[in-house]
Amino acid sequence: MSKAKAYSATSATSPMAATTIQRREPTEQDVEIEILFCGICHSDLHSVRNEWSEFMPTVYPIVPGHEIVGLVTKVGSSVTKFKTGDLAAVGCLVDSDGTCAECKAGLEQYCPNLTFTFNSPDKHSRGVTYGGYSESIVVDQRFVLRVPTNLSLPGTAPLLCAGITTYSPMRRWNVSKGQKVGVVGLGGLGHMAVKFAHALDTHVVVFTTSPKKKEDALRLGADEVVVSSNTSDMQKHADSFDFIIDAVSADHDVNVYLSLLRRDGNLTIVGAPSKPLGVSAFSLIARRRSFSGSSIGGIPETQEMLDFCGKHNITADVEVIPIQKVNEAYDRLLKSDVKYRFSIDMSSLKG
Repeated sequence: MSKAKAYSATSATSPMAATTIQRREPTEQDVEIEILFCGICHSDLHSVRNEWSEFMPTVYPIVPGHEIVGLVTKVGSSVTKFKTGDLAAVGCLVDSDGTCAECKAGLEQYCPNLTFTFNSPDKHSRGVTYGGYSESIVVDQRFVLRVPTNLSLPGTAPLLCAGITTYSPMRRWNVSKGQKVGVVGLGGLGHMAVKFAHALDTHVVVFTTSPKKKEDALRLGADEVVVSSNTSDMQKHADSFDFIIDAVSADHDVNVYLSLLRRDGNLTIVGAPSKPLGVSAFSLIARRRSFSGSSIGGIPETQEMLDFCGKHNITADVEVIPIQKVNEAYDRLLKSDVKYRFSIDMSSLKG
């Protein structure tokens, strides 16, 4: 075992604070990574404050973080995919059973026995996994990803969650050149969806409740911006979309957006509203539309996404902060006061 500096919370009401954790020595299949940047995801905040206690109660102390980019510092004797000095990344998963139908299909995110990067039972210890708010991490090579060398590392970190969460449903529904794609909500997830849809050469329309976001949406690659409260502007787009991705976590009427789909169009929700959404059967039946959900992506697809980003030079828009400002960042995250993700410079742990 080795010691690593980290930031953790000891209760649902305590702030994140400096600590020291134990990391295992790499086994023959493991890769040890010095963490350079770690993105802040809203799920970090939910977990730290135990807001998902009904289905994933938090075990304290918790070290969050699942958007990890760093340098390989050590590899096990059987590791073939990485060598010391390589750029590497780790996302939301660090293990799965490898034998179920989901894993065999490269869809490890749906494995019934998956291990999340943090706050998940750790088969290597009697405790839980610790995430990326730390100076290092040790992960099975099957769950370590290659990072294109041309990408900015701070902006690459959020690709491991916000990126794959929006890329995966676009691939699932075969979004392609010439199609019309809607993006509902322009936040951490939405801004990545705009970039991907633009790179796929689609006609991108952003739906927002804030007229102030129009300029930024166009900068990110949108072709049109519609303020969702403007009924007449919304109606102009009725029955016209091939695909819509809904990245809003607040309560809202999805039927408004379902009505914008053409025949056989799909709306995929990646935001997570706390209350059930009411869906009218006629919103779907009338035009053979479909409504679905999606969760991150498997390891093969996540690597595909990173390679796609390397080819198109896509990264998240980030504000880089030192780890000492993580509590302030959490407060700002609740106010949506960031464009569009925070990325922690983990070298600040050494200060």
